[in-house]
Amino acid sequence: MNRIDLINNKILKGQRLYQMLNIWRFTDQKIVFTNGCFDLLHLGHIDYLSKAADMGNRLIIGLNSDSSTANLKGPSRPITDEVSRATLLAALFFVDAVILFDEETPLNLIAKVKPNILVKGADYSIDEIVGADLVIANGGAVKTINYLPGYSTTSIEQKIKNL
Repeated sequence: MNRIDLINNKILKGQRLYQMLNIWRFTDQKIVFTNGCFDLLHLGHIDYLSKAADMGNRLIIGLNSDSSTANLKGPSRPITDEVSRATLLAALFFVDAVILFDEETPLNLIAKVKPNILVKGADYSIDEIVGADLVIANGGAVKTINYLPGYSTTSIEQKIKNL
């Protein structure tokens, strides 16, 4: 199997998601889940995702689809299409799975994954994090991570526009 196939195999859909979750649970792997648009991957994303991965054995990223991103961020977003974003995230060695979702929030995906740990940025309080109640009710934990100062997709977008 070549490397691009290895990367693409980490972008999970349907039954493959459940197969991987069953294997990881059977082997007592601690599953960490986070989500976002991850448009224009940058150092802030890498810092955040690597810290999330350090909280468990398997990192799953719920990735907003193009339509979901446009609904959240506006008609000029995403800058990078969902296939590119998913592939870039899946190429990171510490990411175990990427799952696209079309909804505004990942609530349905969190209910399917049932992670041991749900992670979001520290700009959210625990009571504002979608799915926190589900994860806690299932015996899991909800954690936040501080963002790396000075890095955001919005600031990169502004810099490009000002060129």
